[in-house]
Amino acid sequence: MQDPGGLDPGGPDPIVHGPGGLGALPFLCAGLLALLPCQPSFGEDRQLELAPAPLPLVPPTPPPPLAPTVALMDQQRARPLLGRFNSVPVLHSNQPEQVLGPGILVDTRPGQALDERGLPLANATYRFQGPFGVHLHHKYAISASNITDQGRRLELVLGVVLTNPGPRPVTVQLLRGALRNSFAAPYLGNRLLGVKPLGPRAWNTGPGDATAVAMLRNRLDPSLPGSVTIPARGRLLLLQERLPAQGMLNGLLRGESDGPFHITVVAAPDGAGEAELLAVADSGLLAPGREYLSQMDAIHSRQVFSRVSGVAIGDHYQAELSHDLDRAGPLHVPLTSTVRQTFGTGEVQVNRLVSRMADSALDNVGTYGVLFDLSLTLRGSGPQVLVLSHPDAGGAAPFIAFRGSIRLQTPAGEDSLHVGMRSGESLALSPLSPTAGQPLPLRLQLVYPADSTPGHLLSVVPLEQWMRRAIPPATEPPPLAAALPEATPAPARSTPPTSASPAPRPRPAPARRPLPASPVRRPADGTWRPQGNLGRTPVLRPPRAASPSASPRQAGSLVDRYRQALEAQERMMGTWQLP
Repeated sequence: MQDPGGLDPGGPDPIVHGPGGLGALPFLCAGLLALLPCQPSFGEDRQLELAPAPLPLVPPTPPPPLAPTVALMDQQRARPLLGRFNSVPVLHSNQPEQVLGPGILVDTRPGQALDERGLPLANATYRFQGPFGVHLHHKYAISASNITDQGRRLELVLGVVLTNPGPRPVTVQLLRGALRNSFAAPYLGNRLLGVKPLGPRAWNTGPGDATAVAMLRNRLDPSLPGSVTIPARGRLLLLQERLPAQGMLNGLLRGESDGPFHITVVAAPDGAGEAELLAVADSGLLAPGREYLSQMDAIHSRQVFSRVSGVAIGDHYQAELSHDLDRAGPLHVPLTSTVRQTFGTGEVQVNRLVSRMADSALDNVGTYGVLFDLSLTLRGSGPQVLVLSHPDAGGAAPFIAFRGSIRLQTPAGEDSLHVGMRSGESLALSPLSPTAGQPLPLRLQLVYPADSTPGHLLSVVPLEQWMRRAIPPATEPPPLAAALPEATPAPARSTPPTSASPAPRPRPAPARRPLPASPVRRPADGTWRPQGNLGRTPVLRPPRAASPSASPRQAGSLVDRYRQALEAQERMMGTWQLP
C-alpha cells in the first residue's frame, strides 16, 4: 500500500490545532481527539502514516439569544449546516501577503530558513501524496529602491517548485486550476456590484475571482501543464508567473500524484528563469514582508489572526439539509462562518492546518479556494426568495465583502451568477416557487475567492419578508387629496385680487423602479438562444416595500404586482428556445 502522504517523519514535530479555531474554547477541550481528520498508524518501516478520513465540524452549541446582525433575519434563528470537509491537503501561501522582495514564501520540505531578522523559522513540513491542492495569493508592495532610473517599477516572479524525496520518479497531474495576476484580471473594487448572469466569459473582478471561476467550472488553464514527472531525488519548476509591482497574483490548483513530493513557493527578482527560481529555493532565506513575526504569541492566543502559510486539510465542504418552510418558517444557514460570526449557531466552517509556518494563522481563516457545496431540500408553498447576506460592519464604513461566482441548480435548470456585495447587504439570488406537498431540491456551489471576507448568511424567506426587510420603506409622498384635510369652501369674491402669485409648477412624479424579474434559467448544458431582442438579461430586484404606515390592503397590492411581474417573466422565458 502506498503512503497516502502526510507529515514528513524527518521534519520537526507537526503543529496541530483544532478545527475552525474552536480548539481554544474550554467546552471543546475534551473532544479534540475525536476531531482529528486522520488516525495515525505505524507501518512496517515504523514511519508515521496518516490515513485520510473526512473531517467533521464541531457540533453546534445551543444558539444563544443574540440579536441578528443581518436585518433580513427579522429576529429569526439560524440553523447549522453540519457539513464536512474532505481530507484533501492544500498548501496555502498567503503569508506574507505583501511581499517586499525575493525569497522563500512557504516551504514544506524538512528544515528551516532565516527570516528578515536573521532568525531561523521552521518550515511547514508536509509530504504530499495522492490528491492535493495549492492556493497562492500575494501582492508586491515596492519601495523606492525597486524603481529604475527610467521610472520603471520592477516586478517579481513567483514560482512553484516540486521536490521528490524518494528513489522513484513521481508523476504529478494537474486536474483543474488557473493562475492570474492583476494584468490578466484587473482588480475592480467597486465595479460589477449586485447580481448578474455569469455568461460563458467570466466577469473578472480580480485575480481571486478569475481563478475561482476556473475551479467552479472544473477547467484547467491551457497555460498550465497537464502532468509533470519529478526525477528520483530530484526537483523541477512546476510553474512561474509575474507578480506585478503594486499588483497581485492568485493561483488555485487541484491535482494528484502517484508518489510523495514536497512543494516550495518562492519569489525571485524581475526576469528570473528556472535556474534563478531554484537558486532561491536553495538559499535558505525567507522573503521579506512577514509582518507578524513579532506577534506570534498573539497569534497563538487568537488575538491576531495573521495570514495563512501552511497545509490545511480540506478543499471541499459538503452539506445536505432538509427544511419545511411552512412548519419551521424561513430558513437561515451560515455560509463560510468564522469564529467571529456564526449567526448564533456555534458552527465554524473553517478547516484546520496540520502544518504551518510559525507566523501563520492557526486555521485557514479565509477559506480561500474551498468549494462550498450545499444540497437543500425545501418544502412549502407560496413565493420564496433565495438571498445571500453579509453582516454589517459593526459601525465601521461599509466595504466590499464579496466578489465571486455562484452556481445554482434547480429542477428548472442551472444558473451561474456573478455576485458583488458590500458588508451589511442582502442580495436576492433567485425566486423560488415550491409547491405544497412536493420537495424542491436546490444545489448551490461556490468556490470562495480571495480578497473576500467570509461570514455570509444564506436564507430562503417568503416574498413578503424579503420586500419588508431588504428594501427601505418607500419615501413617495401620499396623494395630495389624501394629505389635505377637508376645508370649508371660501365665500366667492366680488372682485379679483389685486395681485396673484404664479401658479406652482406641478412636481414630476417620482421615478419608479422597473418591475422585478428572475434570472434567466438555462438548460443544464448552458446553451440558449433568445427569440427577438430582449435587451439586458433581467435580474431579481424587489420593488419598494410598503411603508410601515401602509394599510394591509396597500401592502397586499404590492405583493400582487410582484407576483404578476414574476408570471410575466415566466411567460417571457417561454419564448426562449434551444438551438
